[in-house]
Amino acid sequence: MRRFVGVVLLAGLWAGCAWAQSPGALDSDARGWIDLLSDKSLRGWTRVAVPPSAKLGEESQWKLNAASGNLICNGDKTGHEMLRYDREFANFIFHAEFRFTKLEGDAKYNSGIYARNNADGSIWHQAQVGSSSGGFIFGNTMVSGSVQRVNLRDQVKENRVRPAGEWNSFEIRAEGRKITLWVNGAVTSEFDQCEVPRGYVALEAEGFRIEFRNLKLKELP
Repeated sequence: MRRFVGVVLLAGLWAGCAWAQSPGALDSDARGWIDLLSDKSLRGWTRVAVPPSAKLGEESQWKLNAASGNLICNGDKTGHEMLRYDREFANFIFHAEFRFTKLEGDAKYNSGIYARNNADGSIWHQAQVGSSSGGFIFGNTMVSGSVQRVNLRDQVKENRVRPAGEWNSFEIRAEGRKITLWVNGAVTSEFDQCEVPRGYVALEAEGFRIEFRNLKLKELP
């Protein structure tokens, strides 16, 4: 009897895990998406220093691979910066896939995917990206009319981020006051008190080589 109960409980746990899985918005419906990398010259993207008071490196860390069409940040450590798409959006889903170039040793990989930033990046909402880590929302955002730091790391109950060298899929859904992060099949973080109604999407360069593909955005009503 005890063994039977254990099997039933285990089956229930597996059923719960399966239920928690959800397809991404891009896979669910491929219609209506904007390809943010359609211009192979990267026209329409702007480098922004992080923080805004810092100086940008003279050489860009960003380039498109002619063969694959993927966007590569070479991570040459010339400076902390973001690459911002030059159009503001209010309600949308931002789909991005990425992988770090694997390094020898225990490297602390770091990058981010942004939504509803202001133009100079002093207000930002980031989906944290690491190697086998991250998957939560944090940022400098408006709270009761003033800029404050918000960090939702404690919301992450399961690490869904794959290690360096493997592709990951993130989707940020911004709708009204809610920003939701979906990572590789499940929602991992949700911020439901966003006071910033619209802004820019962007990608972060923070000293590690990282490759992006399928940068697509769908506007929501």
